[in-house]
Amino acid sequence: MRTTIVGGAGFIGSHLAEYLVGAGDTVTVLDDFSSGTPQNLRGCRSNPAFTLHEGSSRDGTAARRAIDGADRVFHLAGAGRPEPDRDRGRPPGSPHAGGQGIRAVLDACLAADAELLLASSGRIAGSTAAERSSGRSSGLSSTQRRDDAVVSSSEEALAYAHWRTDGLKVSIVRLFTVAGPRQTRRYGGIIPDLVACALRNDPLLVPGDGRHTRCYSYVGDIVPAMVRIIAEPAARGLVLDLGGVQEVSDLELAHRTVQILGSRSRITLVPDGGSRRPAEDACCGAPDCTLARRLGRFNPASSLDTIILKVAKDVLSAAANGVHAAGVPLREPALEG
Repeated sequence: MRTTIVGGAGFIGSHLAEYLVGAGDTVTVLDDFSSGTPQNLRGCRSNPAFTLHEGSSRDGTAARRAIDGADRVFHLAGAGRPEPDRDRGRPPGSPHAGGQGIRAVLDACLAADAELLLASSGRIAGSTAAERSSGRSSGLSSTQRRDDAVVSSSEEALAYAHWRTDGLKVSIVRLFTVAGPRQTRRYGGIIPDLVACALRNDPLLVPGDGRHTRCYSYVGDIVPAMVRIIAEPAARGLVLDLGGVQEVSDLELAHRTVQILGSRSRITLVPDGGSRRPAEDACCGAPDCTLARRLGRFNPASSLDTIILKVAKDVLSAAANGVHAAGVPLREPALEG
């Protein structure tokens, strides 16, 4: 199977690349390294079945070069992160909205007759429970509370339109608080932030009153489900939620991190403006994974404890290679509990 991953040097994309190379795929990654890094792909780059192209998904030439000959394409560029400032405030679906960035990928997929899985953001507002249960959605947000929601909704709308009018073989997944190794603070990484502080015995800063909840899922559970969904014809034209099933508050997460890592860190509630991670970031609701379980055999089996321990191992590995959070060496905890 020939697979292209757009945005494959990022957190989720690099895990997907490793998974597919391990499954015997010929994998091509297109990434401009605006959020990802070639280091994330060090496990793939020595494999002759792997190719890395540096370039933007907005560039039609780069997109065609990376996607030409592909059987399937995973579009992960920009999932869950805002587009540049010039796209902010534009109505979803307008010619200059964030969805502009996906047009080159959609056109290249149509030209290659490739299957496409678009990874979107669970922060899209206005998606009703009924929409999620049926999987039918225009992808348009009823509010514009977050820039990444606006960008994702416009991308969903464009992909959906290409499915309806051009026969594009596309499925859409909305990702809800995916966590694991290689995740960064800047792009949804509250667990790496808390883990790094706990390993240094630094205070854990929890925004607001700590009651905001998230449904965490492990990247190692998400990736196989994405692969199964893109292979399922019944998922085409549908929007499927992918995320954890247990809601955990920020305060509960902080306490669990301290406990499992044996940390002496204190937990401090701070106003939203005083935290590196505002509580508003939690406002994406809970996923309805009914369709993902049925069509993608999605089984988010990894516990929160498992996620914390795997992230701690990754943070310690980075520290061992000279990447110390805030320049402070990390202690080695007992990671067996």
